[in-house]
Amino acid sequence: MLVYPNERVALFIDGANLYATSKSLGFDIDYKRLLEHFRKPGRLVRALYYTALAEDQEYSSIRPLIDWLDYNGYTMVTKPTKEFTDATGRRKIKGNMDIELAVDAMRLAENLDHIVLFSGDGDFRSLVSALQEKGLRVSVVSTLQTQPPMVADELRRQADQFVDLAELEIRIAREGGARPAPQQQRERHSRGESRGSQRTAADQLARLEVPDDVVSDEDL
Repeated sequence: MLVYPNERVALFIDGANLYATSKSLGFDIDYKRLLEHFRKPGRLVRALYYTALAEDQEYSSIRPLIDWLDYNGYTMVTKPTKEFTDATGRRKIKGNMDIELAVDAMRLAENLDHIVLFSGDGDFRSLVSALQEKGLRVSVVSTLQTQPPMVADELRRQADQFVDLAELEIRIAREGGARPAPQQQRERHSRGESRGSQRTAADQLARLEVPDDVVSDEDL
């Protein structure tokens, strides 16, 4: 990934999107290693992690996990999820953090040279364009290695640099969390098995934040 020396860099992490992307690639992210990777070439100003929290979890078991990220170099941006019932009577949870991420990126832009966006959501294309008009370089981290790809084509094209998360695996993957062979992955998925009980606090947080029935604002 191209980061210039002394370039002021900030990471904007769509937590749910990044977790889904790493899960689809078959590895767990070590968030300490991720920070170390981006501290080396430039000047890492801020690393912001966005996640929606169920209201009944905000001050219970999930709070120590949020604190873990806070104490290890991340700025946590959270808000409560909203529960509703759709037209078919199915219970769903709404937890979209796009607006919060976009507002923060525009607010911090004047103090940055380079923004690294960890998301493949095509809704961020306009944000990327606006940041570029302010003179910033914007890199997007997602993947093309899945079917379908996790990154929207319009977002990938708009970015100054696209980085496939699969290419960062060797630098940011959790040690001891080796990728199983493709056949093993398929078998585990078909049996509904997890990839192991030993996970970092950040991995546990990611698991709590991505229920299967979460929907975004545009789905309403």
